[in-house]
Amino acid sequence: MQQQAQIPALQGKSHCSNGKILAVAPMIDWTDRHCRYFHRQISGEALLYTEMVVADAIIHGPRDRLLGHDVSEHPLALQLGGSDPAKLTEAVRIAEAYRYDEINLNVGCPSDRVQSGTFGACLMLTPETVAASVAAMKAVAKVPVTVKCRIGVDEQDPEQALPDLMERVLDVGADAIWIHARKAWLKGLSPKENRDIPPLDYEIVYRMKQRFPDVFIGINGGIHTLDEAVGHFAHVDGVMLGRAVYQNAALLAEVDHRIYGHPATEADWTRLRDTMMAYAERHIARGGRLHHVARHMVGLFTGLPGARRYRQILSTDAGKPGAGPEVIAAAFAAVDLSSGRDEALSA
Repeated sequence: MQQQAQIPALQGKSHCSNGKILAVAPMIDWTDRHCRYFHRQISGEALLYTEMVVADAIIHGPRDRLLGHDVSEHPLALQLGGSDPAKLTEAVRIAEAYRYDEINLNVGCPSDRVQSGTFGACLMLTPETVAASVAAMKAVAKVPVTVKCRIGVDEQDPEQALPDLMERVLDVGADAIWIHARKAWLKGLSPKENRDIPPLDYEIVYRMKQRFPDVFIGINGGIHTLDEAVGHFAHVDGVMLGRAVYQNAALLAEVDHRIYGHPATEADWTRLRDTMMAYAERHIARGGRLHHVARHMVGLFTGLPGARRYRQILSTDAGKPGAGPEVIAAAFAAVDLSSGRDEALSA
């Protein structure tokens, strides 16, 4: 295995000596601050990403709501959406006060609302705009600026489009590139279909690492297990899991050991329950609802006896008026945790 590159600002933030990074992907409507807090209680080392936040929203909207987070969420990256270098520059300046560890530019999201704003995956068609945006962000950022892209869109030839984009953004100082190893079809496929239908091409990502050996390159797309992640680490520096973690968060329980080399320990689900109950109580006291927190916890015990009842309690009772942290306790009580961690992790 070749030497792992390292995103500069994350050096020394983990116990991983070879520079590998396991990340939880930015997912619109999913990886909000409550989701990230929950994930952080299971893995202390995984790099977490915010949902994509549009630069215009940061400039004109409720900044604390959009950018605020718990200090425990670090290491934490902010993903920005936009295509106007001036607006992205202002968003980076504003975000500085929130002390993110990385700023990432979205060049991969295929949703309709992103396309209407001429950013996300459609930026693959204008790599010069991406380079100008990264250059502007780098000029003011005090943390690494990275790019998350697809291998191409529509009729583009990935063998030309991907290295062209990479060369342009690296020339202006991009610190790392995360690659979703599928094309995005902006015409004819829905965002959901774009996550599954375009075929995966991991080999092209591996070739990009060979072409740019000193650059941190991470891979994303269709990775379901830590075994698969470990396999990818033979070729790239970072692995990003999305839906697999959201739908079965117990996968994170072995990340610190298997990826970052920490001593193996049993997952402490009782501590997790108590921590999330206390967090939910604080959120409700500030005017929030239990559902805001509990909805991210539904997939935790996939594969264990009682998991169905656990899901039912969190999905229904947490949304009722006046629901409190006791709903989380009731949900955990429905699961037979004596069946062991391994079943949940291998589901």
